Amino acid sequence: MENKERKIMVAVDESQESMYALSWCITNLVTDTNKLVLLYVRPPSAFYSLDAAGYIFSNDVIDAMEKYSMHLVNSVMERAEATCRNLKATNVNMERVVGVGDAKDVICSVAKKLEADTLVMGSHGYGFFKRAILGSVSDHCAKHAECPVVIVKHP
Repeated sequence: MENKERKIMVAVDESQESMYALSWCITNLVTDTNKLVLLYVRPPSAFYSLDAAGYIFSNDVIDAMEKYSMHLVNSVMERAEATCRNLKATNVNMERVVGVGDAKDVICSVAKKLEADTLVMGSHGYGFFKRAILGSVSDHCAKHAECPVVIVKHP
């Protein structure tokens, strides 16, 4: 049997929980023969010609919001890569992927598209009521992703 490079995808965002999940993944799952895919999902641009009060957004405002969104993407990815370097995962083949849309749907579809062998995610540890109101991205992915999902709870 051929020794195939395993793809481990880690969903990262601005939270401590996702960075902890990345650290856990590097410490416990990643080897030099794995490919580590860092996935950040940004919300879709909700720019319409009119806002809720009926004002038209200028192109300058839209450009500023897009720049901020890209700055956030780069900031999260740089933090994730710094976490990898700090844990001596410098020989790992790493790839950045940025998706746009609803996080739970994008994570599952990217895992399928990239044929991830394992999906690693952090958990915010919401209780029953918060999870019922806000929904849980990790619960959704555990049920709908086509690969094994490891949910890492921040201590």
